[in-house]
Amino acid sequence: MTLTTRFAPSPTGYLHVGGARTALYSWLYAQKNGGDFILRIEDTDLERSTQESVDAIMDGMNWLNLEWTHGPYFQTKRFDRYKEVIEQLLESGNAYRCYSTAEEVDAMREEAKAKGEIEKYNGLWRDRTDHPEGQPYVIRFKNPIGGDVVIKDMVKGDITISNDQLDDLILARTDGTPTYNLTVVVDDWDMKVSHVVRGDDHISNTPKQINILKALGADIPEYAHIPMILGDDGKRLSKRHGAVSVMQYRDDGYLPEALLNYLVRLGWSHGDQEIFSREEMIELFDLKDCNRAPSGFNTDKLIWVNQHYMKTMDPEYVAEHLAWHMADQGINTDNGPALADVVKIQADRVKTLKEMAQISRYFYEDFTELDAAAVKKHLRPVVKEPMMLVKQKLAALTDWSPAPIHAAINDTAQELELGMGKVGMPLRVAATGAGNSPSLDITLALLDQNKVIERIDQALAVLEARIAAS
Repeated sequence: MTLTTRFAPSPTGYLHVGGARTALYSWLYAQKNGGDFILRIEDTDLERSTQESVDAIMDGMNWLNLEWTHGPYFQTKRFDRYKEVIEQLLESGNAYRCYSTAEEVDAMREEAKAKGEIEKYNGLWRDRTDHPEGQPYVIRFKNPIGGDVVIKDMVKGDITISNDQLDDLILARTDGTPTYNLTVVVDDWDMKVSHVVRGDDHISNTPKQINILKALGADIPEYAHIPMILGDDGKRLSKRHGAVSVMQYRDDGYLPEALLNYLVRLGWSHGDQEIFSREEMIELFDLKDCNRAPSGFNTDKLIWVNQHYMKTMDPEYVAEHLAWHMADQGINTDNGPALADVVKIQADRVKTLKEMAQISRYFYEDFTELDAAAVKKHLRPVVKEPMMLVKQKLAALTDWSPAPIHAAINDTAQELELGMGKVGMPLRVAATGAGNSPSLDITLALLDQNKVIERIDQALAVLEARIAAS
């Protein structure tokens, strides 16, 4: 039988990092074992499910490049199948109609609580046949009495739950719509899911689902419950800790490879190795090696991983992602250097692609003002002569490349018996509008020669105004 995993999010919000990690672990395990990976949208919560959320899930999965083998399947399109299975359970005696009202069930739970017993439905209609006509009812699963359910968990080890702790859970509501535990069981059964990888907040559902699968005579999948992700404060990761949506990380300037690499290490390890290519993840990952304890999200570590990928990946590939940020910030890159060349000189100067776009605007757009602090520090009267001379030498170049540009700056400094900084810093302010940039000769080489001369003239005008004002 083909090993099959699944990722089954509910479309009631964005794809969050916890869900993305679950999807990654499921995807990796299927890839490692030559299996199938299913994407299933669990959209039976009709009030909260939205197309916008479906789109957000798809966007996140596509951005992370977690390709599914089958799907996406939508539970709302499978209601006839769920109804069929519910009828099967009724006919086999593994389910029954329950006419107790919500108020009556609440009273049963309160009574059990007062006795110090487990708060659950007391099975009033479990074996009755005197069904009142025309009265609303739910359909409940006839949970076994006595004995245990043993979850053979690949992460946490064996987990044993007594059947007597479990309720006769509702399979179908009064309006006939199926409940979560029923739809999941039917889907996993029909889709031949062999390994269920999900968050450990689902452990309480697993014994119920195992009992339903047994009642249907279905194979029991193997389970791997992944501990949750915590924020820096030790509490469950949420919006208060910053970005939790996968696409927010895209918007904030992270590469998908960096986020995947960070997430795979957030609950799994292979010795002390920190950086994993996609191929290495597939080769080395195993659910049995996942941590049993929760993991703490560390943004500084993610930034470090992101910087590594920006500096070491193919600049052409990084440039594809940088292009999105340029467009997002309204920077037209049609005229100017190739983005891959910008990546080469800026990657080790920033934390994110968003920052890279912000500090690279001067390559593609003119600026009307120079940075005030840089002007005050570097455009002083004493730099007028070196600025005019370096402009002359740069304008005369017939080879606009780093080596001749560097020579022109160096010759200017030597001719006037100045340190390189006395020429280079005011020139940097003139060319970029600010006091920081990569190596000046490389920066100027990426700019148009005439554009550089125009910007020197602009800076000289600012300098003349300062001299006149003083």
